[in-house]
Amino acid sequence: MAAAFQQQIFALDARFNAYRAPNNPNFKTLYIRRRSQLLRENAKFKDIETIKKYINVRSQLLQRRYGVQDNISISSSSSRPRSSSKASILVEESPSNSNSKRKNDMTISENYAFSGVHHIFDQHTEQVSVVKFANNDRSKLCCGSDDGTVSICDVTATPPRVSFILDGHTKPVTGCDWSASNELLVTCALDGALSLWEVSGRRRLRAVPDQLGAPLLCCAGNARGMVEVLNISTGIYPRGGSSILGGRVLSIACESSGRMFWAANDKGVIVSYRMDSAGGGLSKLRRCIVGGAVTCLSWSPWLARHPALLVSAADNSLYLFRIIDREGNLQLKKRFEVLHTQHSVKSTFCPIMSFRRGVCVVSGSEDSCVYFLDIEGHAEHPVVNKLQGHASPVIGVSFSYDESLLATSDVTGLVIIWRRS
Repeated sequence: MAAAFQQQIFALDARFNAYRAPNNPNFKTLYIRRRSQLLRENAKFKDIETIKKYINVRSQLLQRRYGVQDNISISSSSSRPRSSSKASILVEESPSNSNSKRKNDMTISENYAFSGVHHIFDQHTEQVSVVKFANNDRSKLCCGSDDGTVSICDVTATPPRVSFILDGHTKPVTGCDWSASNELLVTCALDGALSLWEVSGRRRLRAVPDQLGAPLLCCAGNARGMVEVLNISTGIYPRGGSSILGGRVLSIACESSGRMFWAANDKGVIVSYRMDSAGGGLSKLRRCIVGGAVTCLSWSPWLARHPALLVSAADNSLYLFRIIDREGNLQLKKRFEVLHTQHSVKSTFCPIMSFRRGVCVVSGSEDSCVYFLDIEGHAEHPVVNKLQGHASPVIGVSFSYDESLLATSDVTGLVIIWRRS
């Protein structure tokens, strides 16, 4: 219970941080980091009534100081554990089955209660558009920034630290991915280079320019509408390994075998492809259209016995599609409202799915919040948790493989590591 109120304190300061020293962004970052540190140091304080009074008094003082109304609400004391977020939504239930539904809601809220701020990173000077945990390793986190650098963070060190920074791109970094063994890292940027890095040696092994000389907006997709296959070991684009999608290719997601993938552009067009594993040739399969630029695609192998595709689109939407056949045809299952019109907002499936407790996805949002959405639960009230630590649009999200940590990034370059309650 105390952890929930600790997050409310942090969220309150994060919201008012936008008004604090508007001409000194470095001070704002330093201030919010120090607030997080103080909250961690005082995490053992358990007097709930005193914490409630503190939040109310501090909210009033900040409103008077900056002349801004704040709608913070204090959760009532309850014998039933609640989601850590002050804005978690309770489902309206009929009297006949309220007990069972409340029990289920409690379970999934607890399961995705990422209330504690584990650490805040601010090593980047511009927005961090992509964050990515290593495969089966919760300690390593990759952050790609518009300042042209890629940082590798040790999240589980005491204290967490930036292990090193990879400097090689000359323009904003737009994508990154780890190899299966986490020994190699691939990044791409608006300078048109796809780079292969040796993580242990902290060096770039190869930089391959885009074959059209165009900016790369995601790994294997460029600003001139081309989807490309590259043999990263040889640095060679195979014959037949490119296809024109049109527009600007913003996102790509592959199934686990790598033989089928989906690419999407700024026109809302999503196309499925099949790749020849031997020669790297591409075959265009099926096409689907949504209402806005697709800034993120995420694939999951198992959703009610069907693989699924999660689509973040800049028409204030998060779409959930079922993949209904081996041609990659998409069937719309659900659409969720998420504030998203301008920035490259990302979303992801939670890596551990329990159908008994519900199935959740996580999305950033331009209202500076991080949303946990139950995609198998109540369609009218899908939000099971809402994190409010950022003071600007949240664009990057990444889970550790075991769901113990969540990394989120925003347009100011701030990266917050949340820990499970």
